[in-house]
Amino acid sequence: MKQTLSDPPAIVRNETASVKALFQKNVIPSYGRFDLVLSHCLGSSLWDVAGRRYLDMGSGIAVCSLGHANPEIAQVLYDQGRKLVHVSNLYYTEPQGRMAESLVGLIGPGKVFFANSGAESNEGLFKLARKFGHDEGRFEIITAFNSFHGRTLAGIAATGQDKVKKGFEPIMPGFTHVPYNDLAAVEKAITPATAAILIEGIQGEGGITPATPEYLLGLRKLCNERKLLLLMDSVQCGHFRTGKFTSYQRILESVNDRHDFIPDGVSMAKSLGGGFPMGAFWVREPYADLLSPGTHGTTYGGTPLGCAVGLKVLEVIKRDRLDLNAREIGNSLIESLNRLQAKYPHVLASVRGVGLMIGFELAQSIRGLDSSKAYSLQFVNLLQEAGMIAIPSGTNVMRFLPSLNISRADAEEAISILTKVIEKVA
Repeated sequence: MKQTLSDPPAIVRNETASVKALFQKNVIPSYGRFDLVLSHCLGSSLWDVAGRRYLDMGSGIAVCSLGHANPEIAQVLYDQGRKLVHVSNLYYTEPQGRMAESLVGLIGPGKVFFANSGAESNEGLFKLARKFGHDEGRFEIITAFNSFHGRTLAGIAATGQDKVKKGFEPIMPGFTHVPYNDLAAVEKAITPATAAILIEGIQGEGGITPATPEYLLGLRKLCNERKLLLLMDSVQCGHFRTGKFTSYQRILESVNDRHDFIPDGVSMAKSLGGGFPMGAFWVREPYADLLSPGTHGTTYGGTPLGCAVGLKVLEVIKRDRLDLNAREIGNSLIESLNRLQAKYPHVLASVRGVGLMIGFELAQSIRGLDSSKAYSLQFVNLLQEAGMIAIPSGTNVMRFLPSLNISRADAEEAISILTKVIEKVA
């Protein structure tokens, strides 16, 4: 794999207290932040303002697909920034057209709308479903329990987790939740008002739970029979994180009937811009013109700058075969985690995941942790103390979501750090 990393910038002084004071005084406290003040980065490494290094196994929650401070992304930002940054979507620009062409080629015949985030991309799918069913009075979307589809009012209504809805009642109508991977529950929930079904190929915030092939194929058949749209939220599980462009492509790759499966809409974000804020949604050919002029819009979506970065990310992934790296390193990490689980079942209850989207569930009772607090948050703090960043998922699951170009050495270091923390709490 091509390595084009440069040395990180020098540390000037420790500004932990002053930076935290800026936040406490000026930033809305909508995040429960971990006690880290980060300064600079390189590849899969982050440094805080005190000069301490951390191995990053979260990559900005599945965002920095080419690692941190990637010089090729930096070069594109410089080159395109001197050429054309923003002109609005009232005009045509080549980077947006080429980026859309690339995404269509990776999914299937259809068209793409560019946004700035996963929440915005899902909002586009919600509007697509309503436009699709409008003339027949259909507007409801069926989603799954433990799903996550964004923080907008429609996004939290679509999300199958009560905790994100608290304090924002009355919840926007039009969404019904059913158990994940339960085809019978979906069929039972369909009403004359149902327009679409929306699921994640792998639930991320819900604990790294993959869809089964039977579930995906059954949903497609059901949507065909009932004239419903099948929509896929690929914001976290997409962009080669599983070893294929979308998670459903990976899940179905060994299934004979896989060619019969294609969604009607797919939302994307996170890794799309490798750290540059970018979202998009793709719509299958028969429905690609439903959102006609005046029905949807964006100020910043699809800028020449963002699309130039997105094209470079796709180029590097293809050139360096990072889809294969996601499979190989992912398999190695899962094998190592399974060995740890077998050795320490009283700490690790289970391991699951595909490619570089990996979750490990903590045991219900761990002697070295405080039972009155979420185990996942305690475990995150212990890992940070040991020099590694990982992402919690709910109260009992930890996530590894490293960059797609993570090295084998970094993966081995991650297992080494995790082992020491497990031994400490065991």
